Formats: sequence, structure tokens, C-alpha cells
Amino acid sequence: MIIGVPKETYPGERRVAFVPSSVPPLIKSGIIVRIEAKAGLAAGFTGDAYADAGAEVIDDREQVIRSADVLLQVRGLGANPHAGVADLQWMHDGQVIIAPCDPLGNVEAVRQLAERGVTLFAMELIPRITRAQSMDVLSSMATIAGYKAVLLAADRLPKMFPLMMTAAGTLTPAKVFVIGAGVAGLQAIATARRLGAVVTATDVRPAAKEQVASLGAKFLAVEDEEFKAAETAGGYAKEMSKEYQAKQAALTAEHVKKQDIVITTALIPGRPAPKLVSAEMVKSMKPGSVLVDLAVERGGNVEGARAGEVAEVDGIKIVGYTNVAGRVAQSASSLYARNLFSFIETLVDKTTKALAVNWDDDLVKATALTKDGAVIHPNFQPKSS
Repeated sequence: MIIGVPKETYPGERRVAFVPSSVPPLIKSGIIVRIEAKAGLAAGFTGDAYADAGAEVIDDREQVIRSADVLLQVRGLGANPHAGVADLQWMHDGQVIIAPCDPLGNVEAVRQLAERGVTLFAMELIPRITRAQSMDVLSSMATIAGYKAVLLAADRLPKMFPLMMTAAGTLTPAKVFVIGAGVAGLQAIATARRLGAVVTATDVRPAAKEQVASLGAKFLAVEDEEFKAAETAGGYAKEMSKEYQAKQAALTAEHVKKQDIVITTALIPGRPAPKLVSAEMVKSMKPGSVLVDLAVERGGNVEGARAGEVAEVDGIKIVGYTNVAGRVAQSASSLYARNLFSFIETLVDKTTKALAVNWDDDLVKATALTKDGAVIHPNFQPKSS
């Protein structure tokens, strides 16, 4: 079996799908790993490092893609809709592609891959169950993004995070408010606390209250009956009623004006990001304050956030960088490669080391989008007229 790892072509993408340390276990199993030359360079992994690990480093992108039985990518076609189209001509019947591919935002790309006869597994659809924790790409990237969000904010804040007692006087600690205490939010809380900030956080999921407190932050929410039931079976936040949103918005507005930094991470799967910080809230903050919107790629939580840019309103900065995890490319690639390695293990026969997909496996059912020229996932099949 041949595993191919091409260089990412999405503009500004520095991550790579597989890292040198993940190669030796596959080589020992008789699996060939082929990686496009310079695929890992932007993440800090040289071609020599891959070659020393046992991979074949190949200059020809077409050869890497055509020869692969299994193709690993950071961004599949749907998540790389423009540059990714160029690779379609080299993909072939029976080939397996494992990658995040934004099927909720680009169903057409799923159809295009099906027409090529490709079997596509979407890594962002890994279910949040105990067995799949080591494969959870979204959590891995959210962890990196939460950490980096704090550093981006700290770099732009014109004051220090920790309490400083000096001969010249005392500097008060920065106040950080994290909206959305999922994986990214919790990592942001932990990072801000380690830097010495006073941290508060909010979330619509009741379970988040204890998690926030465990990290030394204060929890802020309207804790009524709707709040107590505001979580899906998969651990995601439900969309709240208009009445609850209004009450929570009022509480948030009063709190935001006192903060130095606001970091927003709130997402609802398959829907635009909810607007949680209005333009009025932004303007109520002190000049020099910073907001970091980690949901900007889905429309953003902060009114006025612009994807890929740092907006400024009356001296207040709104950081709207996309692909924040990609700004820590080496660590992000390492975690992602581990996610892929764990998933690949479920698709390979332990004796023959050949592909042996169990189509009754819950992980396969959750992530397989295409097979034998058709879209097979029930959530992404064409609607009948």
C-alpha cells in the first residue's frame, strides 16, 4: 500500500498532513510513504528528515497523487476549492482520500470527488466518542487556536498580562473574557491564566461551568432552565431561544466594557457563527483593548470582524485571522498527523497491512462521504426534486 502526502496548495497554508515521526511505524509495516518535496518545509520539516524516517521524497506532485492508494491532506478539495481543483485530474477510481474537506460548506466538491471514483473520508466528521478521541482533528486544531489566540491578543495589547509589583508602583493584571468554553476556549483560558490574567468565561453548555472553574476562571452566564438543557448529545452547544440570547447579550454587554481582551470561539456545526459581540459592545471597550474572533471563518462572533484582517474601531483592535492553528504549523501538523495515524489504523488489516475498510464501523459511517462513484453519506446526498 502506498500513502501519498502532497504539499498543501491553499494560500498561506503552512501545515502538512504527515510528519517524519509518524513515518517509521508505517514503513515497518511494509507501507510505502511518498511525500512531495518541500511539503513539510513551512512547518519546519525538511525533506531530509522525511527521507531519514524512511519516506520517499518526490519532486513530481502528479506522481505523488497518482501513485497513492491513500492520499492524506490538510485541506481536501472542499476546503481548498480553487487551487484544489488542479489535483482532480490525477485522482482515480478506488483511491482513498483522508482530509478535512468542509462538506457542510461545499457539497459540490464532494460530488466532484465521487465522480472521480474516490473514497473520501472527512476528518472533521469524526464523532466525539471515547474511541475516537485520538482522531479528533477539530479538537486538536482548536487546542492550538485557543493557545495562539491569547498570544495574538497579548502581542497587540498595550499592557502586560500579569500583576506586577515594582519599585515604581503596581501594574494591575489584564482582564480576559473568553466567549465559548469548548476546546479552543478552555485552552485560551488556561493560556491566559498562565500568563497571569484575570479570566472570566461564558458558554451556553452547563458542563462548561465546572470546566471553567477548574482552570481558575470565573463563569458568567444566565443560568435559567433553558441554560440547564442547552447541550446536544454530542457535546455541542444548542442554538438558544431569542429570549435567552437577549438576556445573555445584556449580561455580556455589561461585562465586555470592563475587559482588556475578549476572545470568541462560539460555533454551531453546519450554521453561521452566532453574533455575540455587537458593534456597540466593541465601542464600549477601552481604547487599546483587543478582540480575537476565532469564528471569523464562519461569519464571526464579533460585529465588525473581517476575515484575514485586523480591524480597528476607535483604537480597539479586532483580530480576524483565519487558520489560526496554521500559525503554529509545526505543532498543528504533529497533532494532525497523530489524528490521521490513529484513523488509518482502523482502515488497515492488522495482518496483511492492506486496506480493509469495515463499512459497518461507526467511525466509517460517520466520516465516509463517497464510495464507488456515489455520495453515500445520508447528510450529503443530492436532494430529490
